Amino acid sequence: MAKEVHSGKAGKAGTPARQASTTRKAAPRARAKEEAPPPPPRRVMKARTLAALLPNVTAPAFRRRSPTGAMLFARWADIVGPAHAAVTTPHRLSAATLTVACAGPVAMELQHQADMLMARINTWCGEPLVARLRFVQDPTAGTRRRQPARKNHAPTCALPDMPDDSLRTALERLGTEILQAMIKKT
Repeated sequence: MAKEVHSGKAGKAGTPARQASTTRKAAPRARAKEEAPPPPPRRVMKARTLAALLPNVTAPAFRRRSPTGAMLFARWADIVGPAHAAVTTPHRLSAATLTVACAGPVAMELQHQADMLMARINTWCGEPLVARLRFVQDPTAGTRRRQPARKNHAPTCALPDMPDDSLRTALERLGTEILQAMIKKT
């Protein structure tokens, strides 16, 4: 009689490996394992700090414009002063070159003051952000877009007299809010 030894799992030295038995009890267990859904992935439910979540939210916005560059555009009047802000508008900041739109012949004057402007910008930012200024002519530079004046009278909804005053006032309030929301969309 020859002993059959599997190369997989063998018992102690000299004992034959167990052969896979094909009994009727093993088959239902195998089918049950195949039919059972896989266990859900393990999730770690830990509280995370806001600082850990912010990079995922801000990264797409900061790829387009750095936070310091965005602040430069937002605070332009404070950085260069009201006289220059009235006739200039920053347009683009890329590769340490700031493109500034100028109205009229102001570009020639600002070219002579370029070193002073770069020093003011870099001092305000706290880092050497701008190494070169580029001036372009734009007749609309320095003017701010005016927002349309808001109408003081808001549309209201009025309903005829109803036996239940609280229901009437609630319906009037709802109708007024719907009318105002429709006006805002247009």
